[in-house]
Amino acid sequence: MSIKKIITTTFLFLTVSILLAQQYPEVKISGSETRMLTSTIIDGQEYELQIQLPSDYKTSDKTYPVVYLMDSQWDFPLVSAIYGQQYYDGFVPGFILVGVTWANGEVLRGRDYTPSANGVGGADLFLDFMQKELFPFIEKNYRVDATNKTLMGCSLGGLFTMYTLLTHTDMFTGYVAASPYLAGLNKEKLFKMEETFSQKQLSNPLHVYMTVGDVETARPLFEQFAKKMEDSDYKNVRLHSKVLENTGHSGTKSETYSRGLQFVFERNKLKLDNAILNKYVGTYQTDNGNKLQIVNEDNALYLMLSPTDKLPLFANTENHFYGTFQFFNMYFKETDGKVEGFDLKTYESEQTLKKVN
Repeated sequence: MSIKKIITTTFLFLTVSILLAQQYPEVKISGSETRMLTSTIIDGQEYELQIQLPSDYKTSDKTYPVVYLMDSQWDFPLVSAIYGQQYYDGFVPGFILVGVTWANGEVLRGRDYTPSANGVGGADLFLDFMQKELFPFIEKNYRVDATNKTLMGCSLGGLFTMYTLLTHTDMFTGYVAASPYLAGLNKEKLFKMEETFSQKQLSNPLHVYMTVGDVETARPLFEQFAKKMEDSDYKNVRLHSKVLENTGHSGTKSETYSRGLQFVFERNKLKLDNAILNKYVGTYQTDNGNKLQIVNEDNALYLMLSPTDKLPLFANTENHFYGTFQFFNMYFKETDGKVEGFDLKTYESEQTLKKVN
């Protein structure tokens, strides 16, 4: 083939490729946006922030918890999908997802996620960036609950998550670590960090969820460390560790992030006195005449769908009850100690029911 034909063929190929690219745009994640943040702490490093806002963000004035996700260049689509599923089912509240990755495609995990205790990493510097530059940026530009932050990561990102828990404990209220690369720390240093952590006096409760795959070579060290943490019987720390069946290293992400978010945002299941529960027993009616009946059986409230079909209701607070059968939240309203009705919030729907009986 002549040079002329090669050039012509190449030009035609590029032209067709460009036209196809224009005809078939990239799939984008609904409700997400990208922001850039340049760090002065980490020598002018530019970070790409992949951010997803709750569906009601623009129509409300609420503040939201924030979940900070490491390695979002890989895991932002996964966690975005998990969030949609868990929110639809009512297991998590609306929250702002902030995925953190490096601009221009360069992946610097070894530098930013590896503890400096090894003499090679800059995890402490990255934590400084998060605390002094990333958090203020997010809190300035979005309506966030600055007291409710969760950190999530896998492998080196999971190591960074656990390192943050042990050494910068108060930075987050929730920690979710999928297959943390604990071998990235000297075992003696790791266990010493845990011992120091166990002696901390924590003013706010922490929620820690961590996993490993059952076929991973790192499983023995994970189980040793998890047992040490469990034996420490921390005050003000909810801890759950799990070995995932028939799962390898990268495969821990989906279940860990799903269950971890459920764990971090798990609501109360309070045991209330019958005197309180009986106030809520009765028949309630919507504006269009539909009725719901609530009964108290064995010191627990139930929503009666029929004489033989009932759904349990759980107390998050004394006047906020919820169901786990779907996104279902009831906020009872009282005047002078008398229950008048409740506000019912379901997925993308709100209505008020009045007590009629």
